[in-house]
This record gives sequence, C-alpha cells and structure tokens, in this order.
Amino acid sequence: MLSPEKNAQILKSIAQRLGFEACGIAKAGFLEEEAPRLENWLNQNYQGEMGYLANHFDKRLDPTKLVPGAKTVVSLIYNYYPENKLPEDTDSIKLAKYAYGEDYHFVIKDKLKTFIELIREEIGEVEGRAFVDSAPVMERQWAQKSGLGWLGKNSLLLNRKMGSFFFLAELIIDLEAQPDTPLSKDYCGTCTACVDACPTDAIAKAGVVDGSRCISYLTIELKDAIPSEFQGKMENWVFGCDICQDVCPWNRFSKPHSEPKFIPDPELRDFSNQDWIEMTEDTFRKVFKKSPLKRTKFAGLSRNIEFLISND
Repeated sequence: MLSPEKNAQILKSIAQRLGFEACGIAKAGFLEEEAPRLENWLNQNYQGEMGYLANHFDKRLDPTKLVPGAKTVVSLIYNYYPENKLPEDTDSIKLAKYAYGEDYHFVIKDKLKTFIELIREEIGEVEGRAFVDSAPVMERQWAQKSGLGWLGKNSLLLNRKMGSFFFLAELIIDLEAQPDTPLSKDYCGTCTACVDACPTDAIAKAGVVDGSRCISYLTIELKDAIPSEFQGKMENWVFGCDICQDVCPWNRFSKPHSEPKFIPDPELRDFSNQDWIEMTEDTFRKVFKKSPLKRTKFAGLSRNIEFLISND
C-alpha cells in the first residue's frame, strides 16, 4: 500500500501525461461553508429555469453521498483558449470560445476514463467516478479547495498562470491522497472589470451571478422566448458569452491550447453574419455535428439569431 504522498505524486504525474494543465487534490467531505451560500442563491431564484440545480442538494455539497466511500476529490484543469479567435468585433455574430470545436464533455470524459485505468495500473484497485460538468458537483469550489485558484467576482475560477479560459473536471475516488493547500487569497482585489462590462447586469454582487440574467443562460439554458428587456444588450452573442472573461486582467496570461479537437470547423472560420442568418438545418448539422451548439438544437440557435436581428 502506497502512502498518501506517493498517491498524490502519481495522480499529478498521470494528469500531466494526459495533457491536463493542472491537478489539485482535496479531501472529500461536506462543504460546510457552501451550504448557506447555495441555499441563498437558490432562494433568490438566480438559477432561472435551471431547476436541476436545486436537485440533489445534499449530494451537491457532499461528494461522499455521490460516491460512497470517497476519500479524495481530484480537480483538473484543461485549457481551451484558442490560438486564433473567430471574429469578435462589434458587428460580428459571436459564440463562446469553448464552443469553437468538439463538445468538451466527450473529449475530456475520454481522458478521465484513461485516467482511472492508469490509476488502477499504477496504484491498484481504486473505485470512483469521473465528472465533467455532468453531475451535482461544485467543481469551482473543489478546485479552489485543492489550490487551483480562487473564485472571481464573475464566480469563475481564476488561476494566476492561466486566467479562466479552461474546463474543470473531477475524479471522486476512494483513494487516500495528500491534499493540497487551498488558495485563501482573493487576487481580484478592487478590480470590477467583469461587473462593469456585463451588459445584462448579471453579476449581482462580487462572486454571485444571477444566472437568469446571464447571456450564456439566455442563449443556451432558457427554452422559452428571450425576455424583451434584454433587447439591445446581447452584444451579438448567439451561444454563450465571454465578456466577463475577455475583460479580466488575469486572462492576459491565457496561452493557446494544444487540443486538435477544439480547433473550429474550417467552414465556421469563414462564417459571415449573413451565413449565420441564412443557415439551414442541414448546414447546422454538418458544421456543428460534434459541437456543444447541438445543445440548443437548430431551433434554439435560430431563436437567438432572430432575437439579435430584431434588435436592429
């Protein structure tokens, strides 16, 4: 049986080999400080129509209820910052950078399956589950607890070396591993760039986002019509939004990813606004065959584009 220190070394070595930019380790247990924050956030109805966020309250706060026998939460960072951005000028129709290429859920989940296989090869029989934004796991809080960063005023995890253009993933396992020291300092200081830049005033206060006002929510999660109060405030985003990240000073440290599957379809690179507006369902299926945009379906994307046009 290996020591917790040795187990931690092996976990971090595997993470590096699989292309994760960072790996943090925390002891699995109840997130006591987060319980009242989560309850208050839900009571404010900041989740909008995302009713699933109110489900599994106990499991969301305690990974040992999600994975019986869990001892460790391994948090992982996977970069998606593009080397070449799609047009993002004032007049261009825009989509969030994380959606340029293939759906990250599948790309990273495959890596996590390999990760668990390698753990078993190098350490022995280990049980657990892998998560990529797919279960009631408070990923940003666990990443902070494992020393990977701090929660910015836009509620995203910020890392001093990388900014915030990355995905988070977790392994919740029954292996004991030496935990990392949580990052207790807030390096945002008095900066309010993200708060000031949000056109829909979605950042209710430092670290608290009213999800029901967020452009990402309005263009992806909201199934009904986009409320008229947001006309003229969408800034041409049709799937997701990067405004609060683009203005964050820490993202000047973002470096291009090295994941071929996140490179945009060549046809998408040449998309003009007219191409977006005139897109047929066949084109949508072809260009976004493996894309996160499939989540909105063609009808949802068309609704978003029509809402922008109606602003003109």
